[in-house]
Order: sequence, then C-alpha cells, then structure tokens
Amino acid sequence: MLKGKKVLLGVTASIAAYKTAELVRLFKKAGALVRVIQTEASLDFIAPLTLATLSENPVLTKMVDTDSGEWSNHVELGLWADMMVIAPLTANTMAKMKSGECDNLLLATYLSAKCPVFFAPAMDLDMYKHPSTKANISTLQEYGNTLIPSGFGELASGLVGEGRMAEPSEIIECITAELNNDLPLINKKVLITAGPTHESIDPVRFIANRSSGKMGIALAIEAANKGALVSLVLGPTHLECNHSNIKVYKVITASQMYEQVNACFSTSDIGIFTAAVADYKPVFVAKNKIKKSDSSLSISLEKTVDILAEMGNKKSDKQFIVGFALETDNEVENAKDKLKRKNLDMIVLNSLNNKGAGFQHNTNKITIIDKANNISNFELKEKSEVAKDVIDKIIELSE
Repeated sequence: MLKGKKVLLGVTASIAAYKTAELVRLFKKAGALVRVIQTEASLDFIAPLTLATLSENPVLTKMVDTDSGEWSNHVELGLWADMMVIAPLTANTMAKMKSGECDNLLLATYLSAKCPVFFAPAMDLDMYKHPSTKANISTLQEYGNTLIPSGFGELASGLVGEGRMAEPSEIIECITAELNNDLPLINKKVLITAGPTHESIDPVRFIANRSSGKMGIALAIEAANKGALVSLVLGPTHLECNHSNIKVYKVITASQMYEQVNACFSTSDIGIFTAAVADYKPVFVAKNKIKKSDSSLSISLEKTVDILAEMGNKKSDKQFIVGFALETDNEVENAKDKLKRKNLDMIVLNSLNNKGAGFQHNTNKITIIDKANNISNFELKEKSEVAKDVIDKIIELSE
C-alpha cells in the first residue's frame, strides 16, 4: 500500500520527536520514499543526522540554507509528496496551521501541499484537553486533514492521560486504513490467469506458445494497487510477481490451471483471463525421450478444457468476467463472437498485426468491447499503462 509512495514527514518540537526515527524506518520498510522537514526548535529533541540517515535524504529545516545559499522550495516539496504526515504536532504548530501563519519551512510547505495531510498531536494532558486545542483539531479536520488520535498513557510531565503521540506502528496502520478507504477495489476478490501452459510430449519436449505472462502480471499488480485481493494463476514464466495483496498459484498445464481456477472462481468478484492456454495437448505422453529417426513423427492431439467458457457458464449475476482475444484477422468480429459465446462481460482485443503488441513485448495496443458491443480503442502503451486502462474500464462497467 505504501510502496513507492512519496511521504513528506514534518517534525515539530515535542519530546515525542524521538519516535520519528522508528516512524521513518517503518515507512522505508514499507517501500515509501521519505523526505523530512524539521522545525528549528525540534532539533533540540532529535538530531537531523539521525533522520537523514534513516530517510536517505537530507533533512530540511530552513527556507534558505545560510551556508550554501540554497532555497528550499516549499511549493515543489508540496507538489512532490503523495502525502504529508506531521508527527509529532505540537499545540503551537497546530494553532499556526489553523490560522494560516507561515513562519517556517514546515508551515509554508503545509500551506502549499496538494496531497492528503495526516497529523498526530503530541502534548501534555491539560493542553490536549483545552477547548482551544479541541477547536483547532476540529478546524484542521474541517480543512480536510486527517487526525491520527493521540493515545492514553504516561506523559513527559509524569501525568497519565490523553496527549501521548500515537506509536509509529499505529500511525502506519491509520494511514494505510485511510488510503484503503479510497481504493475502488477494496475488499474485492479478483482472479487473474496469466502466461502460457506447457503440454508435455515427452520428458523433455512440450507444446507451448510465446506468452510471457507480462500482461497478466501487470493487471494483477494494478488490481492489487487499487485494493483488490488478487489470486494470480500463473503458467510457466521466468517472471515473478511480488505484492502483499497478490497470492500466486504456479501451474504448468491447462488441466492444472483449470483446477486452480475452478477452486478460486466461486469466491471471486471479478475474473480476468489473460492466460494463453493451450487449445490442444498430446493424447499420449511418452515416458522416455522420443529418439530422432528417419521416419516422420505424428502426434495425436486432443482438446484441453476451455477454462474461459467453463467459468462463463458458471458465473453468477454478481460476477464480472473479462476475456482476452489475440487475433490475426477479422479481429473485431472474432472478438465480439468470443464475447457472446463465452458469456463474458467484457473482452480485450489485441492484434498481432499491430507492431509492438502481443506476446513478448513490453507494450500492447488494445481495443475493449463490452457486453453492449461498445468499442473503446487505445493507443500503443507500456503494459503497465494498458493494465490501468483495463482495470479502470472494469471498475466503470462493474459498478
């Protein structure tokens, strides 16, 4: 969820600033990119060297660095961030955020930020309970900022009560939960097939195709990034797919793929069938390697199970099923026919006649056709971008 996210961490002058070292570490562990802004007063509580080392970025404290003369562009910082987290947030800085005062780099960046802002107050019990503090917290929430509530516990004064900054792990959990709420596929179960299948002729030879699995993996990652819990049934490929929301089932043959798909299908909300499943397999598989001879060799083939048609027949009214069609002629008509025959809700067409599309490429050019025969054409794009187009269309049509 936080992987690749750009996090701008603001640190103010509270004893709780010592916790920011662990907070930065957790952000980095989750794969986030972190930059830190400290108020000058906070330097008495935690050294910038600590946060610079952990974040792998210089800590910013002033609008202008008096040594180098360089200007810290608060507007650029605000535009860079995917989220701003101010932790700990003192009563002093909170009041300035509420009134729009701007006397340091952190406040200037806050006022320039276009991204979601999270704030974690930290102060003594009576300060936290004061009506002005409660009013300031309420106003910041009305501005659209997200409160990370203070915890109950022992405070620096020796008192026990509310005002203790949330623990770093709690801050991460709160942010993750909030981000999840905005994801269009949150809690949706998505089944995706990808890659080829291999049908053995003998112990060393098999029937296969040129599918790499790149498109299916890109779709799995995009669906997972939008909150889905993805079951990826992946045929033989050298590619890996690592994401906390993706469970990978590795298979080899069409029958193995069918068995795994059948096991996952009934609990899936969305099925996306990108795998290039072998249409035929050898009737007999030789136990030993077939030796080369002067005579010709004939291999009898039989049909494999049509996974997409089987799932199309089984699907309920609440399930949304997507197929892929790779065509070489009469592309649109063949895709429409497949859409209808296999009881699909949407089909993604790509043609081997389009340069840069199809197997092995990092790019693809697609046409999407829905159940009402509406056609959407897309330009040649990286498969990661194609995946966004496909998932966005699924979200649009399945709502």
